[in-house]
Amino acid sequence: MSTPVTSPALPAAPAAPPPAWIEIDLDALAENHARLTGLMRAHNPAAEVAGVIKADGYGLGADIVGPALARAGAPALFVAHLSEGATLRRALRADPDPARHALPVYILNGMAEGERADFLAFDLRPVLNGPDDLDRWTRAGRAQGGPLPAALHIDTGMSRLGFDEAGFKALAADPARLGGVDIRITMSHLACADDPAHPLNRRQLDRFRAVAGTIGRGRLSLANSSGLFLGPDFHFDLGRPGVALYGVNPVPGRPNPMIPVVRLKARVLQVRTIDSFESVGYGAAARARPGMRVATLAIGYADGWPWSAAGKGEVVIAGHRAPILGRVSMDLVTVDVSTLPEPLIHGGAVAELIGDHRDVDALAKDAGTIGYEILTRLGRRYARQPMASGQTQVYPIGVPTPQTEVDPAP
Repeated sequence: MSTPVTSPALPAAPAAPPPAWIEIDLDALAENHARLTGLMRAHNPAAEVAGVIKADGYGLGADIVGPALARAGAPALFVAHLSEGATLRRALRADPDPARHALPVYILNGMAEGERADFLAFDLRPVLNGPDDLDRWTRAGRAQGGPLPAALHIDTGMSRLGFDEAGFKALAADPARLGGVDIRITMSHLACADDPAHPLNRRQLDRFRAVAGTIGRGRLSLANSSGLFLGPDFHFDLGRPGVALYGVNPVPGRPNPMIPVVRLKARVLQVRTIDSFESVGYGAAARARPGMRVATLAIGYADGWPWSAAGKGEVVIAGHRAPILGRVSMDLVTVDVSTLPEPLIHGGAVAELIGDHRDVDALAKDAGTIGYEILTRLGRRYARQPMASGQTQVYPIGVPTPQTEVDPAP
């Protein structure tokens, strides 16, 4: 009779430090929320700012930024999908303060057929985007013994989700249809808020005012991140910023009124000196000169570092700038460290890829995309480290890296 083979128990996670990680400044996140709240309350002392944390908290971890925004005073949180709402509710219920356990969580994409039980189990609220959503949530309320809370979305010009013009007119003609739901927010969404001169902004504002004057219920919400900077006419009762909370500039072409929340760091895996005219990386896209020192970093496009940013920008190692060299590969990026002090550049040294020297918007410009995409593509291989302002997350390995001021750009 054979003896069963048993495998040894594995640790919960590797004990070694991660090769790349994201530092999330929760004090900066709270400050950005406070700045946006102050902007609204300058004209409406009762206004509040909710938090949009779809796409896993814009890539930073909804379980990290959701409770942090709740602590900062956000009266509600918005995600896109039911699964995101369930994850967020678990994180909120793990908060030491029971008052945050039941914070309203709205699902922007509404409730599909067959999702009712999960919405109720996780205490989630749908954004009602059309007659089908309204009917489903009305039936859910009847089954529970009374109207259930939700948000009502009216499309004023985006032509994606929300009650279209015909649907809005039908509700205005028969407002009793809303009697089976408890509308806490009436909302719409701006299509061109990042372009203040675009005429659609004013048209959407006028249409939303018409909604507010007819079927508007609960708090009124129109402004997204950029919309909050279009002026107080757009503020109403509740702001719904997303990317601005995380430090991305909501006013393109003007100084960023927000402060950085994200730092992205990766370890140097290897440093080599090249003694001849050799190519570096895929496609021989970069050429090395004799004597050039090249450092290879543990990060690549599989982690969300954009392939289209090949050969653009720079990183900071031990306080010194090092230009990115050649193509971005799946797991690796190479940088030119020829001018950096040799004792400071070694396997295990830390490179900062996003931070004070180069923010999310700068990387997006290099990659030909937008800050939204940079954040939301940050991969799951990164460790995510919440921290307070001024803290430095330290993972000892190899020779310690001195912290010095960043050299000025050449």
